[in-house]
Amino acid sequence: MQKCKLSLIVCTYMRPEPLSRLLKSVMSQSQVPDEVLIIDGSTDDKTELLFQDSSEFRIQSSELDSSTLHSSSSSSSSSKLRYFQVPAEHRGLTKQRNYGIERVGSDIDIVAFLDDDTLLDPDYFKQLIDTYTQFPNAIGVGGYITNEVSWEPTETEDKNDLNYFYYDGYRRKESSRYILRRKLGLAQQTPPAVYPEFGHGRSVSFLPPSGKIYQVEQLMGGVSSFPLSVLKEHKFSEYFEGYGLYEDADFTLRLSHIGDLYVNTAAQLEHHHDAAGRPNKYAYGKMVVRNGWYVWRVRHPKPSFKNKLKWYQITLLLTAIRFLNIFTTRERKEAFTEAIGRSVGIISLLFNKPK
Repeated sequence: MQKCKLSLIVCTYMRPEPLSRLLKSVMSQSQVPDEVLIIDGSTDDKTELLFQDSSEFRIQSSELDSSTLHSSSSSSSSSKLRYFQVPAEHRGLTKQRNYGIERVGSDIDIVAFLDDDTLLDPDYFKQLIDTYTQFPNAIGVGGYITNEVSWEPTETEDKNDLNYFYYDGYRRKESSRYILRRKLGLAQQTPPAVYPEFGHGRSVSFLPPSGKIYQVEQLMGGVSSFPLSVLKEHKFSEYFEGYGLYEDADFTLRLSHIGDLYVNTAAQLEHHHDAAGRPNKYAYGKMVVRNGWYVWRVRHPKPSFKNKLKWYQITLLLTAIRFLNIFTTRERKEAFTEAIGRSVGIISLLFNKPK
């Protein structure tokens, strides 16, 4: 069987140190990508300087020729690792992804995307490629983050136990917001990463570390992969400016209409959230509401009145919980500013809905 050729795109913004750690884990993979494209939207030169002295990367893997990294316009086909500092008009997560896709080698089969603050298990890429071998009609495969949620195996499943979420022989502690949603009849009945008609579904993080492959409707953009042929036909929406919150949900929900998406929980990595490059809590709160509404209506453009009511009920409930966090957490200022951002986002929907 012919070897599947893999390209990795890492979109980065003002995070040279996390990016350096990620690249070291990429170079120690059992299956190293055929090319790595760094798409840098930074407003300073610290990330570019990382590649001017690239000896540490060459030491890590002799397969990576980084001799042309100092040139942001390098396009040599022999160069495994290429760096691009994008102009201002291409800055922002979705724009940078589209920019990178246009520069992927024409002989590439699969394009993987990684957040710049992730660290890979040694077989991450091998597991991704094996999934495409097992499901040749897959139009997207996602990896699995291991360090954000604590799961425990269980032989019994108690659906009435509000303190835990049970799925496929595992359970995890239920958050207070989901406990309240379940009490109010506002929790989804669809599996994790399968989007309910009222939005506000459980994400990929609600799939357990079973080692299995699950069919889904959503992937996390920072741990995803797609055939190059799909990416040539379908672009990331540039509605999501800058940080791009929920851009991955938008893209993969649109793809779910035309083919099958999978998460391989054996393709494992860690996500070490880096504060650099993230929006302030007010902007984040506003984005949560407006981008969440946009994604919901892209997937369900004509929801029923009942599902509309449910979406707004949950949005208001989550905003109220953030206001309550002012008194229940130490991060009072962050809770307050995010709650204000969410409130402004809700009010803005009355006069200026996303298009």
